[in-house]
Amino acid sequence: MAVAHPQCLALLGGGFSTDDDGLLDDWVLSRARAPRPAVCFVPTASGDAPAYVDRFRAAFAARPCEPSVLQLFRRELDDDALRSFLLAQDVVYVGGGNTANLLAVWRAHGVDRLLREACDRGTLLCGISAGANCWAEGSHTDSFGPLTHLSDGLGLLPGSVCPHWDSEPGRRPSYRAAVATGKLPAGWAVEDGAGALFTDGAPTEAVTRVRGAGVYRVAPDGAGGASEDALPCRFLGDDAPALPR
Repeated sequence: MAVAHPQCLALLGGGFSTDDDGLLDDWVLSRARAPRPAVCFVPTASGDAPAYVDRFRAAFAARPCEPSVLQLFRRELDDDALRSFLLAQDVVYVGGGNTANLLAVWRAHGVDRLLREACDRGTLLCGISAGANCWAEGSHTDSFGPLTHLSDGLGLLPGSVCPHWDSEPGRRPSYRAAVATGKLPAGWAVEDGAGALFTDGAPTEAVTRVRGAGVYRVAPDGAGGASEDALPCRFLGDDAPALPR
């Protein structure tokens, strides 16, 4: 009989893509199922940008993990090898970029199905920006230029996701409006510097490397607008920077 594992997902508002302190990346590794986890970076949303891949390799080379990269724009694995590779990962870490393009490429290669299977087997799925959007039913995105709603995603996390809640102009009012009008289901807004872990669809931990940054539940308020409720966040370190206000 197959062993049932909880589905674990992490939404990141930072990490090696944007930060030098490594606090969010260390937190992700600490939540993996293995003490020295196999960590696969998936840079599809950036078109497998070489500089992004190099930054990942530099950031994780000295960490207690076994890092690797899956590049689909120059795919080298056949279907069986790709499945074996992804199911062997303890963490799949998805980079930022274009959410719509990411989902289209994954579906063309069957990666969407393999990630569902990996998640069911206990792999921690995580990512920043597009790499956070992709796990939900829908997301707030600039994949098509202007900020808009994307009613598409893998649906492993119920509801919707909005990254860069505090750092990109227009994010907050646009996402609130999409949730208030039902264009997106209620969901989670992640500020830069914060992260949240979800287990079987429910938030089980929220952290921040930046004092004042957080993760918010955004839902219709019953009066034509949207409400925001902050998750309690644990501060990751005394050396973390303060959030400019």
